[in-house]
Amino acid sequence: MSKQSIIARERKRERLVAKYAEKRAALKAAGDYKALDALPKNSSPVRLRNRCQLTGRPRGYIRYFGISRIKFREMALEGKIPGVRKASW
Repeated sequence: MSKQSIIARERKRERLVAKYAEKRAALKAAGDYKALDALPKNSSPVRLRNRCQLTGRPRGYIRYFGISRIKFREMALEGKIPGVRKASW
């Protein structure tokens, strides 16, 4: 599990990206790069990192489910993810 401070930092970035999304789009369309540069760095969507919603793990992220591969496997084997089961042939 990731440190709580890192998870909180990522959530803060998500809020900033959402807050400045319209303003950022308008400035980009206008070509005003000076004003765009004055916005907070963490308001840029490029700085976001996909993390597991349950553990905060940054690697092995499965976008469709929003969780890491490890949690996905645990939950799939326990039958907690509808429509997913272990393959056998």
